Amino acid sequence: MDELLATLKAAAETTRLRLLALCAHGELTVTELTQILGQSQPRVSRHLKLLCDAGLLDRFREGTFAFYRLTERGASAELARVLVDAIPSDDPTMTLDLERLEAIKRARSEAAASYFRENAARWHEIRSLHVPEREVEEALLRLIPADGIGDLLDIGTGTGRMLEVLGPRARRAVGVDQSREMLSIARTKLEDTALRHCHVRQADMYQLPFPSGSFDAAVVHQVLHFAESPVDLLAEAARVLRPGGLLLLVDFAPHVLETLRAEHAHRRLGFSDAEVAAWCRQCGLECGAVVHLPGEPLTVSIWPAVRAAKGASPADPSILSISGAQS
Repeated sequence: MDELLATLKAAAETTRLRLLALCAHGELTVTELTQILGQSQPRVSRHLKLLCDAGLLDRFREGTFAFYRLTERGASAELARVLVDAIPSDDPTMTLDLERLEAIKRARSEAAASYFRENAARWHEIRSLHVPEREVEEALLRLIPADGIGDLLDIGTGTGRMLEVLGPRARRAVGVDQSREMLSIARTKLEDTALRHCHVRQADMYQLPFPSGSFDAAVVHQVLHFAESPVDLLAEAARVLRPGGLLLLVDFAPHVLETLRAEHAHRRLGFSDAEVAAWCRQCGLECGAVVHLPGEPLTVSIWPAVRAAKGASPADPSILSISGAQS
């Protein structure tokens, strides 16, 4: 009872209720919230701290920026959504707040589009060398259980495409990347979809900011060839998977296109099935049937792997029954 009253008290103030409503529409920085509310940054920060302490908002850092979002977990999550939904849709203050929010989102979208235009040519150059992304995405979806998955992690999310593709199959999905520019694009794209349960975070793929056993599935899509230490990346991915959790690795089979190393910063020119399987075993994972999608000249490989269940040997064939895998 006391905790409920304290949470209600935290929200029972005009500015704080406006902040809750705004943060229900996406991830926003203190600067953006200050612009919308027309109040000083110290005042807004003080209100945000009270809402975070009450469990109504989540706060996370991205470099020098801090983002805020309506909480989605814990006892306060349902109450936060009820409070936001109770605000009248025709409230004049909220109407103006949301108009200002849309202006900020448009500015974000324009900045993201500009960055994408400047770099898209390099990405399209690589895409022209292998099978269409649609075929890769369809193959990935065949590897996801038909009844969906719980918590999904996209490591090296880039522009967030894997969240768009796999997110509808997940209860919750998080994408991590070190590039703020890429995260800006991903955040903008997700805001244009109905995937409110999908978020992005800035994080080091070798030191993921999640407790062990936090996710039911993880995907590493076209990231492994950039890694200084692929096995360390796989070990960290395995750490955050729950027993029986599914890892989907997508990258190129061995090739000889040195231009990808010289012009696109690829550290490795593809990976063999045996090499990936050995790394997986080293990390407590076991590979299932590999999917090969031949292109010209690059072949895309998908290596599904499962983290051993508690008490099961990594070689236990029962953990290799991944539906839809193809050889």
